[in-house]
Amino acid sequence: MNLRHFRTIHPDLLPGLVNTALRDDCEDLDDLCATHDLDRGELEQRLADIGYRYVEETRQFRPGTQEG
Repeated sequence: MNLRHFRTIHPDLLPGLVNTALRDDCEDLDDLCATHDLDRGELEQRLADIGYRYVEETRQFRPGTQEG
């Protein structure tokens, strides 16, 4: 999956695709953004707009503002 098109990926699919890439291919969000040539701020905002926040400890986007 080409995550460069994250702006147009359906919101029901985006968190799962990003989390899968984080789990399988990348060390953290910075690595994901570098690997896929993504703007971290834009990606985080797009996911925040649909209710997800990045949790450093688990290296994944989770619903809401909860930590961990």
